[in-house]
Amino acid sequence: MLWDHVIKNGYLYTGNGFEKGHLYIKDGKIAAISNEELEGEALEVTDGEGLYVCPGFIDTHIHSRDPGPTYKEDFYYSTQAAAAGGITTVFEMPNTNPPINNVGNFEKQKENLTSKAHVDFGIWGICLGDVNRKDILPLHHAGVIGFKFFWGYAINKETFQLMYNYKDGEEGVIPPLSDGEVYSIFQEVQKTGQILAIHAENNQIIQRLTEEVEASGKRDYEALLEGRPNLAEEMTIQSGIALAKNLGTRLHILHVSTGEGVKLVRQAQTDGFSNITSETCPHYLFLSNEDYDRVGPQMKVYPPVKYKKDQEELWRGIKDGTVSVVCSDHAPHTEEEKDGSLWDIPAGMCGVETLAPLLLNAVSEGKISLVDVCKLLSENPAKQYGIYSQKGSLKIGTDADITIVDINKKHTIRREQLHSKSKVTAYDQTPITGMPVATIVRGIKVMDNGEIISQPIGRIVTPRK
Repeated sequence: MLWDHVIKNGYLYTGNGFEKGHLYIKDGKIAAISNEELEGEALEVTDGEGLYVCPGFIDTHIHSRDPGPTYKEDFYYSTQAAAAGGITTVFEMPNTNPPINNVGNFEKQKENLTSKAHVDFGIWGICLGDVNRKDILPLHHAGVIGFKFFWGYAINKETFQLMYNYKDGEEGVIPPLSDGEVYSIFQEVQKTGQILAIHAENNQIIQRLTEEVEASGKRDYEALLEGRPNLAEEMTIQSGIALAKNLGTRLHILHVSTGEGVKLVRQAQTDGFSNITSETCPHYLFLSNEDYDRVGPQMKVYPPVKYKKDQEELWRGIKDGTVSVVCSDHAPHTEEEKDGSLWDIPAGMCGVETLAPLLLNAVSEGKISLVDVCKLLSENPAKQYGIYSQKGSLKIGTDADITIVDINKKHTIRREQLHSKSKVTAYDQTPITGMPVATIVRGIKVMDNGEIISQPIGRIVTPRK
């Protein structure tokens, strides 16, 4: 037998732990797993001695700006960054220009991203209310990974772009959707059986409170939180859960940032509603309002980073399974765009490359286990989005997507070393213990010790029908 790639003597993820063994790859698939060496030669051998062989990590939430303002980022760079950070599959968000609001734009995006992808990828479809309600089922059949609804955002009537700083009365704008139109979105997505993921912030609360804060003259980080309080997330999650309970829609709460949000999801799951799930991001796990003076405007994201009490509840949610996925919400801007007044600069920062290292460092600090990381970054998302066990497992016959981890490797995150176009990060100079040291996509080693060693080889991933 001529194997394409053999990983020898590594600790292989089993679903519940790790066992030492050898993993054999042939034609892009895992062909064999054995405690003893098998006969045959190999085109490539990776020495896994002392290393942990994990199912390829997945980032379910990235914004590569492609097509759109690609001066900030594009898919070539974002997927290089993903591979450098141990990610083998990314899910690209649909608020591009044009958005992924119909099958035609989905097919164009598939072609666009395939030419640039260093890792495999899924593509989200967007829900714009009645504007594209008839396109939801066709997008499902075309192969979107899920549907996203930016709850509370206005929409440009001509371009269908989201309006991030909408004010009442603006012309040429579809205002934030009514509850009746939101109901129809939940109803339509329910027919597909796929996830409806929501950005959960109540626009009316934010507009009113922001006006009050602006009138007060306050411009510090606490003022930002006064204008976008925990209540804004809590109210929208409450509404979403009520609709999901009534209609049976598979509701996924994106980037949960508050303790109130965690508790609402936990209660829904306790009540037996397994169709309701949630995710969070490293900035909510590793930062709080107390870090703003140290980090500065790079830390501005929406929903904003909240308080220590929220951070603590998010960690409890991870430990008890309420929060089943951690993702980056990678949303780069240029340094010039982020250099200004807190109230005027855009929200978002790089995250896809630092996602796994930050969670691995949490392993070194005893906050979670490496098994937890494999579930949060691989197994759980693959199952939720209908691509398990093609992705998210180390099983014979599945894609040979593998992230190899050195749990003891020391590293310091440095902005100038990030592979994204943008270098805006809240984690510059953060010391890390535990790093991905190899990224393998369908048997092809894309990253080796932090260096990208492959040209774009990524393919689209679609859910099982």
